Amino acid sequence: MKTYIALLRGINVLGKNSLPMKELVALREGMGARSVRTYIQSGNVVFQSTEKHASPLATRLMDEIKERCGFSPQVLILGPDALERAIARNPFPEGEADPVSLHLGFLAATPRSRDLGKLDSLRKPSERFHLGDDVFYLHTPEGFGKSRLPASAEKLLGVPMTYRNWRTVCKVSAMASE
Repeated sequence: MKTYIALLRGINVLGKNSLPMKELVALREGMGARSVRTYIQSGNVVFQSTEKHASPLATRLMDEIKERCGFSPQVLILGPDALERAIARNPFPEGEADPVSLHLGFLAATPRSRDLGKLDSLRKPSERFHLGDDVFYLHTPEGFGKSRLPASAEKLLGVPMTYRNWRTVCKVSAMASE
């Protein structure tokens, strides 16, 4: 059995695209996953599977959610090593002291066309970003919700992504290591 992490984008506790974590756990277990655990309502799932490749897991989970819930969130499946690498490569270690100001945007693919100049023109003087191989690091000391970068980065990088704050990344990584 391999350990995987599913990062779901665009699910909520209430309202549009509601998918409570209890239902997500039951759904994953019904699809054959074992040791399914979630962390907070934003769609972080750690599980074990006999599947050797992550891509079919993402597609099957999106299809199952669409069938049962009527919407299809973006699903990114990672191995524990991907989170460990993302943590180790954090270019803004000073942001770790305020873990909600440091966000990692996990990319669904490698960006082919990237307009980093336009991104740079949108950032506040206190903000910094770094594009890694498969992670877009974003440090927003004045607040993630007050920044123009999160909403623009996906479009300007040309690939889907899902953000997690530093605290969540570290917690999910620890869960995957258990």
